[in-house]
Amino acid sequence: MSRTPQEIFQSYVYAGAFTRNADALAESFTPDGILEAPLMAADGAFPRRLVGREEIRSGMAEYYRRQAKHIRSPNPEKSGYVLHTTSDPDVFIAEIDTVFDGDAEDVSVSLVQIFRIRDGKIARLRDYFAPDLIS
Repeated sequence: MSRTPQEIFQSYVYAGAFTRNADALAESFTPDGILEAPLMAADGAFPRRLVGREEIRSGMAEYYRRQAKHIRSPNPEKSGYVLHTTSDPDVFIAEIDTVFDGDAEDVSVSLVQIFRIRDGKIARLRDYFAPDLIS
């Protein structure tokens, strides 16, 4: 049975934003999957483009390792998202408002992710967020 967009999205977010588990994150992708952050600079902290499950695994593991002291997990009670289906059953869009608890005040980050699915896995994910919010 094929996974729903909701299931695919939730497992991706859990593996990435909540647990920073590069192995689980990479397993969300097809072997030839692509993870892109088109708004990031080529030399930015967050990888701009990773191709293939193994590159996604190693690239995100390195990002998580380098940013370990700086990354905070989102607050799921304050954050929210809406999934939008499209006329293509293999494509869905996630509109996300992520809230991180801050010392003085909360920090909100709005982003959009476009998922292309194949056989219940992510074949391509484009992650659009403000690059200056990622250190």
